[in-house]
This record gives sequence, C-alpha cells and structure tokens, in this order.
Amino acid sequence: MNATEPVRFGTRGSTLAMTQTGTAADELAELGGFDVELVKIKTEGDVFKGSLTQIGGTGVFVTALRDALLRGQCDVAVHSLKDLPTEPASDLDVAAIPPRVDYRDALCARDGLTLAELPPESRIGTGSPRRGAQILAARPDLEVVDIRGNVETRLGRVAPGDLDAVVLAAAGLERLGKLEVVTEFLDPSVMLPAPAQGALALECRSEADHSSSALAKALAAYDHEATRLSVTAERALLSRLEAGCTAPIGALGSVTSDRLSLEAVVCNPDGSQIIRRSVETDDVSLLGARSLGVELAEKLLEAGAATLTPLAE
Repeated sequence: MNATEPVRFGTRGSTLAMTQTGTAADELAELGGFDVELVKIKTEGDVFKGSLTQIGGTGVFVTALRDALLRGQCDVAVHSLKDLPTEPASDLDVAAIPPRVDYRDALCARDGLTLAELPPESRIGTGSPRRGAQILAARPDLEVVDIRGNVETRLGRVAPGDLDAVVLAAAGLERLGKLEVVTEFLDPSVMLPAPAQGALALECRSEADHSSSALAKALAAYDHEATRLSVTAERALLSRLEAGCTAPIGALGSVTSDRLSLEAVVCNPDGSQIIRRSVETDDVSLLGARSLGVELAEKLLEAGAATLTPLAE
C-alpha cells in the first residue's frame, strides 16, 4: 500500500455493517492521519436467506471478507467479532479490537411491553438459537419464531406485523441510532450474550516488518486491552466446546484491575434445561483469559452440558 493511497476497509453491504465499518475507519483515520475508502463485499450470509443453522452458521459472514483481504482487495476487514470462527485464519491477524459497546440483547416489543409483560403465546422473532432458548427458559409460554433479515426488516415484522416482539443486539441498534425502539434491555441474569457480542474485530494480512506503518500504529492505539481480555476468555470457552456462533451458548467476561471473571450458560434448544456456571482468576493476561475460558468449558462439560446441545467432550 502506497503511503499516499487511502486505506481500504472491507465491509458487508448492510446498513449496520457499513455504519460500524465507517465508524471504525474514521476513528483509525484520525489516529493514523490517512484517508480511507470502504469496499463492499458480498458474503454467503448475505446471499442465502435460510436460517443461520441451515446455511452453516459460523463463518457465513466472514469468508468472503477474508478472501478479499488475502487477494489485496482491501487492507482491513471489519467484522462483528461474534461472527468470527474461533480458529485463527492462516496469514491473517486480528490487529485491533476496539472498546466493546453494549453487550446486552434488546427486546423490541409492541405497545412498549417488557418480556415479563408479554401475554402468553406471544410470538417473538429471533434468528439465534441462544436467544430463543433463553427466552423460553424465562417464558416457556411464549412462541419463538425463526427469522432472518436486516434490522429494519426484523423491526418491520413487529405489530402491526406478524410478531409481538423481536430480540436484537443492543450494540447494533446503538450503532444505527435506533435505541428508541427498545422496550427492555435484557439483563444478563435473564439472557447472557453471545461470546464477543458488542465487539468488533479489525483483521489484517500478516506481513513481516510492517509495525512502523501509520496503519499498524493506528491499529495498535485502537486496540482496547480490557475488551480483548474479556472476549478472549469468552471465545476460548467456545473453542474448547467446539461450538459455533449458532450454538445455544451465552458467555460474558469482565475485567477489573486485578480480576478477570467469566460466566456462561448452555441450553437445550427449547430452554427446558440450562446449565450456568462462573469462574474467575487473578491472572489478568491473555494467557490467563484463555485458561479461564477452558476452565469454565470443562466445568460446563462436567455438569452435563454436552447432553443439552452437540459439544466436544
């Protein structure tokens, strides 16, 4: 990349992806003093309209962006970190994880209703088995409807559409400036988020001796240590369980100056059985975060998590 050329940021073409990529690109441009360009890439998840479990789940929004990055079509790929497979990609590095925004799930219901206030047999839309299972664990009298589509499409199905509510990521609604549609932010005690929900990953080609470039310096400054530690623990748990982003598993890490904690839940699809455990450590390092994730995964397996959903024992 010539010093006078703009840094090219690869992104999916959805409004949410373009918004979050544009924000990251602008913030990096300010740190690095370079111009930026957004490059739209169509992914498998954008082309196929079936449920995430039907079209493969993990990686469906990622592979095309990574291919574009390796081909040199873009210099940085911006992903929602929860969509990234836990296995590292050959010749690519997650160069920056910026500060995480709201990790919670958000209920968007008709008439301003909360989850507790929805009448029995209300229909709630979500494309996430994790969300669906935890909704049913809290409210087994509700009906969960599998849906796809962008944020606007999903919101459009709430009354007077065919649904009484949808559940979406608060982070996406925040980035789109649509928080006014939220009728309840679901507490983690009710619904643990997907591992790394609310966090972005900026991925670059692995290249020797590029640490002195303006882009590399900007990425290093953009990286947020507490967020990286939290999501590293969450994704280490997911990796040990060999579970993809569509598995009914929630996890949330948190960091203080001297402690790293991690809580997780595994559900069966109908929410009738859940296993929830937590661990913590005083090793506030990337190695400590990975070890913590593995430790909690082992505890969940010992408690019978593999009997609820397909996992690696």
